[in-house]
Amino acid sequence: MSEIQNLFTFDPFADALKGDQLGAQEGLIHIRIQQRNGRKTLTTVQGISEDYDKKKLVKACKKEFACNGTVVDHSEYGEVIQLQGDQRNSICQFLTKTGIAKVEQLKVHGF
Repeated sequence: MSEIQNLFTFDPFADALKGDQLGAQEGLIHIRIQQRNGRKTLTTVQGISEDYDKKKLVKACKKEFACNGTVVDHSEYGEVIQLQGDQRNSICQFLTKTGIAKVEQLKVHGF
């Protein structure tokens, strides 16, 4: 007599719950744009590994993109990089060119 296979429990969302505990899904870097006032926008980069010094990354991005930026400590997401203006395409190219992230790891959000 064979065992009934349906009795074994399998949680399809176990990885998603693990990702929530870390604050983000493992390996993904989220690049978002936020509207400020008028035509002003803010680009946020969240999910960069703790191995990298975010302040040095911001300094390099500011020089490369000719914009201002800072590192903000977010309660839910940890350290988040903020850059002035719509830098979504620029930051994607920068992260892939420097080898910080692969194209598959980048997730761009926004309008």
